Amino acid sequence: MSARRRWSMLACALLAAMTTTCAVSGIAYLIPALHTDHGMSLGQASVLATVPTVGLMLLIIPWGVLLDRFGERRVLMISLSITVAGTTATALAAGFDAPTWVLGTFLFVGGLGAGAANGASGRIVVGWFPATQRGTAMGVRQMAQPLGIGVCALTMPFVAENHGVTAAFAIPAVVSAAGLVACVIGIVDPPAADVASGVTELRAENPYRAGGFLARVHGVSVLLVIPQSMLWTFVPTWLIVAHGWSPGAAGALVTVTQVAGALGRIGAGRWSDVWDSRMRPIRLIAVTAAIGMAALALTDWLHSPVAPVVMALATIASVADNGLAFTAIAEYAGPAWSGRGLAVQNTAQYLATAATTPILGAVVGAAGFPLAFALTALTPLVAVPLVPRDAERD
Repeated sequence: MSARRRWSMLACALLAAMTTTCAVSGIAYLIPALHTDHGMSLGQASVLATVPTVGLMLLIIPWGVLLDRFGERRVLMISLSITVAGTTATALAAGFDAPTWVLGTFLFVGGLGAGAANGASGRIVVGWFPATQRGTAMGVRQMAQPLGIGVCALTMPFVAENHGVTAAFAIPAVVSAAGLVACVIGIVDPPAADVASGVTELRAENPYRAGGFLARVHGVSVLLVIPQSMLWTFVPTWLIVAHGWSPGAAGALVTVTQVAGALGRIGAGRWSDVWDSRMRPIRLIAVTAAIGMAALALTDWLHSPVAPVVMALATIASVADNGLAFTAIAEYAGPAWSGRGLAVQNTAQYLATAATTPILGAVVGAAGFPLAFALTALTPLVAVPLVPRDAERD
């Protein structure tokens, strides 16, 4: 396969992975509208925002098993069709003023279908790119999360304010439909094994029995996703409700920050290729994320005007590690297990997100944002000594 074809396929995989972010995380950007215009408390709106994540977590490992068995293209087409159905039904239900439990049901269905795209796109990177380019390519693929967040942050609060919540709910449906079309047109399953790639891709035994590398990577990633989730979920509310920003201005700042974070993921991936290490950059990123969240808590507590700038820097640091962990897991597990390995990774991270979002929402409601920011500074600090040494890839 030509280099041009590989990179075009990566673009399709990137768009497919964006569907997961928009379908699962997009509702977080309607929390201010649900709170101020529809009478929901921050806690109630936060709980509704976790519903798609719960649906995703229930099927993400079964989707991984199917990826290992049947390949990427077929599984993606099925899963994204479910996501399109769920997100479209959510928008229609909102248009008919359906009760909250109906919205939650359709959000749940959208989450059920969203669990295959992250693992499938990661397998495509490892399957089609040589080891010396995988960190960079996975950094590009990992742009899906911040770019998806950026799309939702830029559009959904503004659309909700000017055209209503119904129109805002349609945005994840449009992105999901585009991702489905991209998969149908552009995805080709990678070969099952490529001995020349320099990776143990013929590994058929359970890699979790070979040592603690994968378990430690999962644990570190869970700790690092908590500040990331906190910022993605609550920053729009922080800017709009606590600091009086307009939805358009808040969305613009979040979008710029997410684009910078996406570029940071590419930089981290390239860094790992040059260093020939996935874990050493993760260790430094964890230290930086802890410092950034602590600085955000302090500046917000002091009501400093630089707090939004610190928030942007903390967000960029908090998202930089994801592609490195994904690459390391897929390389270590090989094609026979990478679907399940990446599914476990995503399940653990989304479980942490679902568990901590209502708690952090309650902390914000009871004690304010500075304490919530300070609490999330602790988790990357705990992660630093848990980062394992790099596993052999040859």
